[in-house]
Amino acid sequence: MRAVVMDRIGKPVVVREVADPVAPAGGVVVRVHATGLCRSDWHAWAGHDDVALPHVPGHELAGVVVEVGAGVERWAVGDRVTVPFVCGCGRCAYCRSGNAQVCPEQEQPGFTHWGSFAELVALHAADTNLVAVPDGVSFTAAASLGCRFATAFRALTGRARLEAGEWLTVVGAGGVGLSAVMIAKALGARVVAVDRHQRALDAALALGADAVLLAETDAGTGADGGTGTGTGTGTGGGAGTGGGAGTDGGAGTGGGAGTDGGTGTDGGTGGGAGTVPVAGAETGTALSAVPGAGAGPAPGAGTGTAPGAGGGPASGPDAGAVPGTAAATAALARPVPSAGIPARVHALTGGGSHVAVDAVGSEQTCADAVLSLRRRGRHVQVGLLPPVGGHPRVPMARVIAWELDLLGSHGMAAADYPAMLALIADGALDPERLVERVVGLEEAAALLPVFDRASPAGMTMIDPLRG
Repeated sequence: MRAVVMDRIGKPVVVREVADPVAPAGGVVVRVHATGLCRSDWHAWAGHDDVALPHVPGHELAGVVVEVGAGVERWAVGDRVTVPFVCGCGRCAYCRSGNAQVCPEQEQPGFTHWGSFAELVALHAADTNLVAVPDGVSFTAAASLGCRFATAFRALTGRARLEAGEWLTVVGAGGVGLSAVMIAKALGARVVAVDRHQRALDAALALGADAVLLAETDAGTGADGGTGTGTGTGTGGGAGTGGGAGTDGGAGTGGGAGTDGGTGTDGGTGGGAGTVPVAGAETGTALSAVPGAGAGPAPGAGTGTAPGAGGGPASGPDAGAVPGTAAATAALARPVPSAGIPARVHALTGGGSHVAVDAVGSEQTCADAVLSLRRRGRHVQVGLLPPVGGHPRVPMARVIAWELDLLGSHGMAAADYPAMLALIADGALDPERLVERVVGLEEAAALLPVFDRASPAGMTMIDPLRG
């Protein structure tokens, strides 16, 4: 079979002929009709995961069963199937309770064994992990479910338990983030999407986001988010011209310094004034004028009173109400320094979001999401946080003082797919809308090493059967 093969960590990958896989006991071999190119694949390529070389990446897939191993009872050759990226053993207490996504003996195609950037892939414990793909669902749509879409679905429904009418902040409008926007709107929630790329935010608006924020990029790195965006550095980043630095948010011009950001009001005094219109979803015009970078005290990670984004503390238990209407314009305003993102969210949502999701996975984006919450809010960490430069810092002072819930989410077990598939069948969810492009194996091999610097406005899918 043809496959994308990684011979060395962090080096170019090639497409070549390799031996066909054999169905393991209890498992199957699937002919891959679609597979997703995900940031997690890049993490493996970069050496952030332990993989045995040579290696074939790929963990989001859909296709047709072509071989069945001994002991498989529920599946036959010719079945259309997909699979979660975490495959449970099927024997342990976690798997038996329907929580295969945390199985201690889990297998992950593209990580623990060769994956789906190939014409064929072997899958383990088929009776526990395979999911039937309905005839009305394309292979491309089904493959998109395995990691990003299903992860976003469970993060919002099973972990954060997002409710209709609540505010959700999504940091990072890539595959996971855009999936979260679509799912949240189907659940009746209101959504603020944050990203460094205008195209990604346009996609979020098209999916129904109520507001979007364009984060500043001049010091950032990484896809859909990075470290130290804006002018300052550190978790929460320093804000404002000449702003000081400090863990969990520095001060603005002339502001105080100190761990957890300034004193008294959860952050130092903000920098320059000005208003930043934020695009709204329903009319394509600006939703509101949010004060510019540091026009008031920016919320950091201290334990004092939460400030409103427009200057001065809020009048309620959280931050202030949304300021007045901006002049109608379809264009987003100048980028917002990262340290200003939480303040904008607090202003837009009247006190911070109820739920926040970091769909990127960096110290900066995690802090922005946490600091965007209102008191007793729920944060879900979906983006991987590899400790490349040490374990990332999290603004725990805010977590403690505001009684925030920090939740991890690691995919979704096959047992939980029926509720998601029902919403797809009803038309409430349409994951195929999230697919930006479909490429072949050769183009996928070229894209993988630079995927951390990509600026997708949706998912990139691979068709291994293309010439």
